[in-house]
Amino acid sequence: MSIILFDDATTEHLSPFTLTRAAADIRCGILTIAEKWEKHLLQDIGIMAQAHLVKKYHSTLGEDNLFINGRLLPQAHLISEIQALQLGEALLQDDIVLAYRAEHVSQNFQQTFQYKEALLINRIHNIFSYNQQEIVNDFLLLTKDRTTFTLSESNKQFGAFPVFVEAGVKAEAAIFNTTEGPIYLGIDSEVMEGAMIRGPFALCEHSTVKMGAKIYTGTTIGPHSKVGGEVSNSVIFGYSNKGHDGFLGNSVLGEWCNLGADTNNSNLKNNYEDVKLWNYATGNFEKTGLQFCGLMMGDHSKCGINTMFNTGTVVGVSANIFGSGFPRNFVPSFAWGGATGFETYAPKKAFQTAEKVMQRRGLSLTEIDKEILESIFAKESGYRSWETITNKNL
Repeated sequence: MSIILFDDATTEHLSPFTLTRAAADIRCGILTIAEKWEKHLLQDIGIMAQAHLVKKYHSTLGEDNLFINGRLLPQAHLISEIQALQLGEALLQDDIVLAYRAEHVSQNFQQTFQYKEALLINRIHNIFSYNQQEIVNDFLLLTKDRTTFTLSESNKQFGAFPVFVEAGVKAEAAIFNTTEGPIYLGIDSEVMEGAMIRGPFALCEHSTVKMGAKIYTGTTIGPHSKVGGEVSNSVIFGYSNKGHDGFLGNSVLGEWCNLGADTNNSNLKNNYEDVKLWNYATGNFEKTGLQFCGLMMGDHSKCGINTMFNTGTVVGVSANIFGSGFPRNFVPSFAWGGATGFETYAPKKAFQTAEKVMQRRGLSLTEIDKEILESIFAKESGYRSWETITNKNL
């Protein structure tokens, strides 16, 4: 049976992160959603993504296919319900299709069943809101029946939950507090001296926590990233750096982002009201129902030193932000500037920067990547209100 994770209509509500990836490639906890399903179901999984991403993803249909919503987080009882589906049957939460089994992509179901307790990533702030529990879930999945490597005696560890250390981990003179949850240290990761970490926490492979960093509960640092300063309840997808002092809280960073030294974000409004976030699907700001909500930054976006982000700021893809003052709390893709105004960051210039950044990690910006970014540039032209037909940067 082929297993395929699919994007649905709600995926657009997860932009800017789903501008460049399928929903199933969102990291929440230690793993991406696709990685979770692969480990639970013990087989390779295909992905059916939005139209502008089809060249990036592959899926093979067979005579018997199990389709699973790419926003759906796996839970033990839910997995059993999905695996029990027969051809022509579907599992729904109200009118949302969670999973179905069919010979074709077409959603013509012979019989449907309701499942009320499914956990879906419906909005971008769910990524950090669900992250603490997902770290715990993924920790159990990844470490079951396995033996941890040991930490050096120069480290201080206390708390009832475990620290799991993969091969190649380097950690000296750091403090690991597992009073509230476990800590996972991925392959060839490093925790430098003086770092203070509270679980649940995940440091993925080849990533680094820098000297004296203060990392609070519910934080995930994705693969090939470097993080310093103060970080709380935040998710970094991977290949991104926050290498210096400054605060990042209740936030999500995509891939290939860089925060300049002493970048800070607000995660609480002065009047303590609930935070609103820009929603790409509606073209408006939307209430989150959260009192704490910080920065949401799409892939390849960067900011200069001493940048300040207001509560509930959404930054698109390939934006470059710098200068004094607070930039607006929605910065569209391919914007260049800050609080005093923006101009357009021409794709050819953005590509040059992306290529240099990726080459440092032994990777390259592919032609498919460029096509996706160019489609985002065109799609978001209406948000770049400063543009004119004679814009010299284009």
